[in-house]
This record gives sequence, C-alpha cells and structure tokens, in this order.
Amino acid sequence: MVLEKVKHILAEQFDVEEDNITADTNIADDLGADSLDVVDLLMSLEDEFDVEIPDEEIENLKTVGDVVNYLEEHM
Repeated sequence: MVLEKVKHILAEQFDVEEDNITADTNIADDLGADSLDVVDLLMSLEDEFDVEIPDEEIENLKTVGDVVNYLEEHM
C-alpha cells in the first residue's frame, strides 16, 4: 500500500507512468530529480503519510524502496 501511494506521488510529480516506477528506481538518476524536486517530494510524502522526514535522512533515501522502508518504519 505504501509503495503504491509513493509511486502515485512520484508519477504525478515527475510526469512518468506509475508502471515504470519500481522499488529499485533511483529518484535522482532514473527520475531526474534535483535537490528542489527532492524537497518537494518529501513535503508531499510528509503530508500524505503524516510523518516528518529530517533533513539528515534525505541523503539515505536514494531509491523508491528506501523511501518506502523509511515511511513504513516511521508511520
């Protein structure tokens, strides 16, 4: 369920098909996210999942799977 929501948010934000996003998708390399995109993404995720993602965690969230694991552990 978390993966599906994250994929939906990413698909909307980066204008890609949800089917092209997997847990192994690298947010920067595969989706072309720059630092501003990542901040926007994290704000969307925080709103959607009602969690706070500290700035120091951002560098550890490289793939969609990393994001999903973080959200599942902190919800």
